[in-house]
Amino acid sequence: MSLVKTELRRLFKRRLVRLLLVLLVLGLAAIAVTFSVASHRIGPAQLAAAEARADTEFQQQLRYHQQWVSECEAAKARGEDITNRYPPDCDRENGPTRENFRAEWYLPYQFDFRGQFDVFIAIFSGLLALVAFIVGASFVGAEWHTGGMMNLLLWRPRRLSVLLTKLGVLLGTLLGLGLVLGALWTLAFWLIGRYDGVTGRLTPGVWTSFALSGARGLGLVLAVGAVAFGLASLGRHTAMALGAAIGVGALSEVGLRIAVEVAGVRFGERYLLSTYALAWFQKRLSLPDWRSCNFSVGECRPDELIVTWQQSGLLFGAGTVLVLVAAMWAMRRRDIT
Repeated sequence: MSLVKTELRRLFKRRLVRLLLVLLVLGLAAIAVTFSVASHRIGPAQLAAAEARADTEFQQQLRYHQQWVSECEAAKARGEDITNRYPPDCDRENGPTRENFRAEWYLPYQFDFRGQFDVFIAIFSGLLALVAFIVGASFVGAEWHTGGMMNLLLWRPRRLSVLLTKLGVLLGTLLGLGLVLGALWTLAFWLIGRYDGVTGRLTPGVWTSFALSGARGLGLVLAVGAVAFGLASLGRHTAMALGAAIGVGALSEVGLRIAVEVAGVRFGERYLLSTYALAWFQKRLSLPDWRSCNFSVGECRPDELIVTWQQSGLLFGAGTVLVLVAAMWAMRRRDIT
């Protein structure tokens, strides 16, 4: 039997993989349904209701202000000291105006496919990356822990061939899963925009932008799965990958964040992994240095450092390659028994 077919069957026979797939699909469906229910198409009736509510709020605040001024003037007429309760002029000139109560502030939420779908691409990629990490770590970690890897190497003694086939099956599965679920995810939110919100003007450039954002998201998913696979292979246990992820997360997002803040390091957020993850999805991320400002002289435009998606890709790519090379080296050098 082909090693690829064998590994595919091993992967999909794992109960953890099946459970995670079910939870992923249910989670994505729940998010789509929630936003479908929350989004409302805005028409003349909704605009009229918002105008009426804005006018009601304005009239109510106007009455409150008039009452406030009347109480202030009455207190002044009685000769009371009003300095601790009212301004000197009883705030007559600072009453609410109709312009401060805009109708759009009272409109219900309306999903804008063109303007907001990039956020949902990031949400989809994040959830899939979480699943990829757990599946990638358990796929090889459980094999080492239970002795299945040793049995497989008796059948196929070529160590690197076995390891790379497992990795290829994992990445191919994640890629196929991402493409299928990503297409359904896009269709679901397009339908929400079409029937419960607005789609906006969807030009070829907009679809290309969405496709590139999705490609970056899938790239991150594959990198996360590969890193989890490599770490679990290095430690010969799923817990190795999970422990490393917790350790790196704690060091980057807690330890380093506190250290750079205490030390007053300029652009300290450039040392955090979350900064590069955001830049990966947003294409570019600006890190302002507010310490460079002297607000006593007026308005200030702080110095800024730009982190690009290319820099993020270089960092994540280098980390992924390093882990996989270490895993392959260990596979060749270490005793299997």
